[in-house]
Amino acid sequence: MNDLIVLYLYAAAALFFALGLKLMSEVKTARYGNWSAIVGMVISILATLTAFEIHRVDLLVLAVIVGTIVGTPIALKVPMTAVPQRTAMSHAFGSLAVALVGAAEYYHDAPNVDPFTMAVLSGEMILGFLTFTGSSVAFLKLQALIPGRPFVYPGRVVVSLVNLGLAIAFAVYLVLNPSHSFALPALAALSLLFGFLLVMAIGGADMPTVIAILNSFAGMSAAGLGFVLDNKILIVAGSLDGSSGLVLAIIMSRAMNRSFINILFGAVGGAKEVDAKEVEAHRTVQGYSVDDAATVLSNARKVVFAPGYGMATSQSQHVLKELADVLQARGIDVKYAIHPVAGRMPGHMNVLLAEANVPYDQLYEMERINPLFPETDVAVVVGANDVTNPAARTKPGSPLYGMPILDVDKAKTVIFIKRSLGAGFSGVENELFYNENTMMVFGDAKQVLTELIAALKTK
Repeated sequence: MNDLIVLYLYAAAALFFALGLKLMSEVKTARYGNWSAIVGMVISILATLTAFEIHRVDLLVLAVIVGTIVGTPIALKVPMTAVPQRTAMSHAFGSLAVALVGAAEYYHDAPNVDPFTMAVLSGEMILGFLTFTGSSVAFLKLQALIPGRPFVYPGRVVVSLVNLGLAIAFAVYLVLNPSHSFALPALAALSLLFGFLLVMAIGGADMPTVIAILNSFAGMSAAGLGFVLDNKILIVAGSLDGSSGLVLAIIMSRAMNRSFINILFGAVGGAKEVDAKEVEAHRTVQGYSVDDAATVLSNARKVVFAPGYGMATSQSQHVLKELADVLQARGIDVKYAIHPVAGRMPGHMNVLLAEANVPYDQLYEMERINPLFPETDVAVVVGANDVTNPAARTKPGSPLYGMPILDVDKAKTVIFIKRSLGAGFSGVENELFYNENTMMVFGDAKQVLTELIAALKTK
């Protein structure tokens, strides 16, 4: 009877998880999707506590207390701009937990581990350990604790693949010789090193896709452990996590017109960073005042905002919404152009704009908005760099070449709000800075937008 109750609870949890993913696929229902996933997790925990005999209640309570103390401030205090790195650390700790449980399961049962179980354990530990170090490096890069540029050296791909090959070789050895436990630490060390080397060689521009790929690895690792432990909810949750992460990574790689191999081993972003003074010596940038920009906006009929990571760092989404309200009060049509990889994680701009109560019907994905730019009077770029760079269409030698971008340069006028002429995550300068129809307005996005609102109210 107890087993039947646990099975029903696991089935209910799986249903809530699947429903959560479905609801989170739409901006309008994403909040409900979060609640659905939370309910599913609570049911999963209760079912697991019911399914197994608890020998040390004190340790269980201690774990809950520690988790609550650590997790609550993270949930309440971490700003939206830091969600990508927080997500990376969640992947890191989750995959490490899975890998350690797998190692504990091996040491508990060795040498009486059948080949199939040993193969699954080895695979999930490789994925778990490499995801831990890979996600940790992603966190350090996103948090700017280490340089975001890829760490490139001669033969780096060969070194990484040989490292992974050795980890797999030790896994095969364990499958054939499960009693030789000395191989497991070697497998773990090589997997940890491979994850470190893999993500160190990836540039900051590719971190959103890398996080999605690591998310998929973590999910597959958890699903593998679920088979070993005969835990159905772990299989279901891990499979959902792994498959959704993979699908998301595929969507993002297509959005950048890049393959997984190119993202993981292409070292995009390794170009020398742009020296603004050096650029100015060869090319002319048309700098304008806030009042100039306000005059152009006041005479427009159709305006499109293209937000990017600069909007996120300055936390200017609320001011941008206020500017849009001022323009709409004048009868000006306002839309928001959303590139799938703008910011530091998938949906970053959608979340920030939803936080500012921007109407959903004003958010236009790249495929919908690009045909509208030629008839747009003013495109206002707020801190978006790589995703608006025309070099993606015109410079075959550029790391961005072939990547679909927002066609803001086709608007009649482009107002580009940016702190400086610095390059984006890819490390290449933005050709849009030097177009004849581009008005560069330098400054913090939040301050510039606030001044634009004030200037518009006087016109």
